[in-house]
Amino acid sequence: MMGRSHDGAGTGMRTALDRMGRAAAAAALALAACVGWGAAARAEAPRVDVLVIDGMINPATAEFFERGLAQAQAHNAALVVLQLDTPGGLDTSMRAIIKDILASNVPVATWVGPSGARAASAGTYILYASQVAAMAPASNLGAATPIAIGAASPGAQPPAGGAPGAAAGPIDTLHEKAVNDAAAFLRSLAQLRGRNAEFAERAVRQAHSMSAREALRAGVIDLIAKDIDDLLRQLDGREVTLGASKVRLALDGAQVTTVTPDWRTGLLAVLSNPTVALVLMMLGVYGLFAEIVHPGAALPGIAGGICLLLALYALHLLPVNWAGVGLILLGAALMIAEVFLPTFGVVGIGGIVALVVGGMMLISPDAGVSAVPVPFLLGLAAVTAAAIFGLGTFVLRARRRPVVSGGEGLVGAPGVVTAVDEEGAWARVQGASWRVRSAQPLAAGTAVRVDRVDGLTLEVSAAGQSRS
Repeated sequence: MMGRSHDGAGTGMRTALDRMGRAAAAAALALAACVGWGAAARAEAPRVDVLVIDGMINPATAEFFERGLAQAQAHNAALVVLQLDTPGGLDTSMRAIIKDILASNVPVATWVGPSGARAASAGTYILYASQVAAMAPASNLGAATPIAIGAASPGAQPPAGGAPGAAAGPIDTLHEKAVNDAAAFLRSLAQLRGRNAEFAERAVRQAHSMSAREALRAGVIDLIAKDIDDLLRQLDGREVTLGASKVRLALDGAQVTTVTPDWRTGLLAVLSNPTVALVLMMLGVYGLFAEIVHPGAALPGIAGGICLLLALYALHLLPVNWAGVGLILLGAALMIAEVFLPTFGVVGIGGIVALVVGGMMLISPDAGVSAVPVPFLLGLAAVTAAAIFGLGTFVLRARRRPVVSGGEGLVGAPGVVTAVDEEGAWARVQGASWRVRSAQPLAAGTAVRVDRVDGLTLEVSAAGQSRS
């Protein structure tokens, strides 16, 4: 009886354990299924990359956008949002961004935001080129007239006595060509995206601008969104043209990744300033000049070389006139040559003129970027002349001074004979006791002058007498 009782209890316990094991396994499977479903859901969630551009459109901005767009394509993003706030920038950089947008296999939505932002000049072109054009409330776009250096501003009055629309000279002709080219480019983008081509024409030729609501009513933009989330909600399910096909945007539950310019982009943006590039070039010239006149200092040469390479890289980023760069370098070389050549300032003045003219020619007239200010060029030429002439004159004077240390420094030094014995005479010269010899007899207390140094012996003559 007792054995059967124990067998029954053991069977019951095994049954309970089996049931618990099956329940635990079922719970584990359910948990794994939930985790797997959640991971799959996260993996299938669409990705949206937001690229933030806040400032001038320059080579650094174009490179940042290119890298961001390539990264979005590599991650199979559903949409790239370009958050834009710019007063304009370089024509070449703007066109590079537009080429990337037109060649992209990921739709690009340009959103002028946040509120208070603007898409002026180059920003208007980028907005027109995007598959989706959106703006935040209280933002604006337009004023897309290319500015040529030295040309009159849009709407300027013709010279007195001149007919309206009459060309005032080569600069006006170049400006007119640039305006016609820009108008045709923006008009072609408007036709490509089905946007208001009339405003595109007026934005270029008459520098017209529009607020966000005016742009929406005129068919310049597609929608107004207060923020990125609002933009994605409005775009969800929208059909856009991508190349030769139509793509429907599925953005529900999208994972948004915001990308802002890093320190490298910031550094490139600083170097993209023509004034900074010119300053770096002159610092490089200063450093190399200091190393030439004072060899072995090392620091000026290293710093000058780094500045010069940075300047050349910055000039590579900019639409420069290389004849202007050549004149700047020639001017610096002439001012350095003035230090060593007895030209009474002729070469130096020529160097200053070459430096100023080269700075004025540095940026191409139709580049769409501000030239180096003339007052800055004059100040830089004056500082350069003062630095090179001052340092060069100081170094040359130092080289012409007699040596005041070592064996050569003893020649011409006065002394007094302190002792005379069978082995010769001794004299105190510059605080030290030296063995001396002379063609004339010497006596203790005789004032002498050193004529030559022969090893550890000084050849002297009595003060006031010349050595025979």
